[in-house]
Amino acid sequence: MGVRRRGRNRVTRCRLPTMPVTTAACGASVMMLLVVLFHCVLSPPLEEEEHSFLQRARIQGRSHLLLEKPTEFQRNALAADSEEFHVPSGGVNPRIDLWSSNLSKQFYGCSTASKEFSRVGTVAEPNRYIMIATSGGLNQQRTGIIDAVVAARILNATLVIPKLDEKSFWKDASTFSEIFDVDWFISLLKYDVKIVKEIPKKGGKTVAAPYTMRVPRKCTPKCYQSRVLPALMKKHVVQLTKYDYRLSNNLEPDLQKLRCRVNYHALKFADPIRQMGNMIVQRMRSRSTRFIAIHLRFEPDMLAFSGCYYGGGEKERTELGAIRKRWKTLHVNDPDKERRHGKCPLTPKEVALMLRALGFSDEVHLYVASGEVYGGNVTLAPLKALFPNIHSKETLLSRDELLQFEPFSSRMAALDFIVCDESDVFVTNNNGNMARMLAGRRRYFGHKRTIRPNAKKLSSLFQNQSSLTWDAFQSKVRAFQKGFMGEPGEIKAGRGEFHENPVACICDKNRKSNKSASEFPENDDGLDYRDLDYGENEPLGRSRSDGSSGLDGDNLLTQLDEAESDEFDFGQ
Repeated sequence: MGVRRRGRNRVTRCRLPTMPVTTAACGASVMMLLVVLFHCVLSPPLEEEEHSFLQRARIQGRSHLLLEKPTEFQRNALAADSEEFHVPSGGVNPRIDLWSSNLSKQFYGCSTASKEFSRVGTVAEPNRYIMIATSGGLNQQRTGIIDAVVAARILNATLVIPKLDEKSFWKDASTFSEIFDVDWFISLLKYDVKIVKEIPKKGGKTVAAPYTMRVPRKCTPKCYQSRVLPALMKKHVVQLTKYDYRLSNNLEPDLQKLRCRVNYHALKFADPIRQMGNMIVQRMRSRSTRFIAIHLRFEPDMLAFSGCYYGGGEKERTELGAIRKRWKTLHVNDPDKERRHGKCPLTPKEVALMLRALGFSDEVHLYVASGEVYGGNVTLAPLKALFPNIHSKETLLSRDELLQFEPFSSRMAALDFIVCDESDVFVTNNNGNMARMLAGRRRYFGHKRTIRPNAKKLSSLFQNQSSLTWDAFQSKVRAFQKGFMGEPGEIKAGRGEFHENPVACICDKNRKSNKSASEFPENDDGLDYRDLDYGENEPLGRSRSDGSSGLDGDNLLTQLDEAESDEFDFGQ
């Protein structure tokens, strides 16, 4: 496969003394020297190997990226162990259109209620009010808001505008109306669920504190009717706490379509956020008519939670291990096993190699939505080397323009959400909340190209890339990514979270009827680290505006104490 034998041209470094071979002793000496010679050929001195690598790095114009420890740079930079593994600057993929799906025009989003779905006026019961306490970051809270609307419909109750999570370690005090257009939200859903901004006062007095309770994960409609409805009928006002992923993935078609109406139509960002987000998109378009948006999850907290290892030695193990201790109930992971099972987010370098192998050239412009990348500029260097046209909201907006959003994590995350949604191609190195939410949204609105890494197969390929030629590597990447390119029908109906695969809300123009998710087996698997969205809002390569790391250990542990033993769901 084009493996290069390192050091084979260095044989002359080991000099053999001239000696007679007429005696058995001399023969033994020759044999010993041959062993030494063999060792010299196959194992050149480490210092010389590192020096050779640094020379190659300087020749390629990347000397400014070097670390104090050359071996760390060797792992993170693009220089390959094999001369045959040469990454080309251009890119082409004649097999598919990289920028769009040829089948996308055949499918469209369809979330209109059926004639059998009664209007809210005929089903809503007076004096029943449902409140929720959302949990996590922007996209995790979004799932809770969507499901709360459906839960209110199931209970024939009035929904009170949700109060957003202010206690997570982002300390974001934004209200619902500061993130979303609240009047639009209420108006668009007026035929489905009655929604009020606050509980009406009785006799000029505010209703006493609501009765609080928590429903299990993936609670079905029957679960709500048996657990919540009795309390609602008795107390009249019930608040559901830590409300995220508390509704079954599998519902009847009209309730699934209601989910889609909430997610894709009712939850519209507030005007200041939409205007600034659209401005970022316009500035990206002024630089290139087409662009890729990458949601790059590679923050220290998320890596620590995942239990994956990225070759940073004892320093990495110590730093991430200290963060991981914040979650006392986490078991010890086998990093190699996690990687083999595709549970480790791709590194920036791996994302860059995947995109180039798929056929994207170095002229492509990238928008990177990311928090504080672990390893900083050194970790990002390979991505920048292959795709030099990299942008972020911090580079596209002035300091004054960004100032009104920067103190608020959810508003910053909303800006990234808009740009990623409007991009020609959306790429993710993970399967977290934002990635899944955008994947479903892009399917609903025309199957816009969305690339998810086949991490399970790619991980072994990246580990062995030095033994391959570029052509062989590229061929394998393209083969492995079939079924992960955002084409219609890639994910089987009923698989994955409904927000990622809203099959009940996607119709085929060539079919008279479309199957709903309720006709397929339910997949309500437990959550893992991919349900966390650490620091989606954080500026690329910049710390929080208050100078802190964004980690609040006491608050995390408090949330853990409140959560069920299987819940780890902090983040965007």
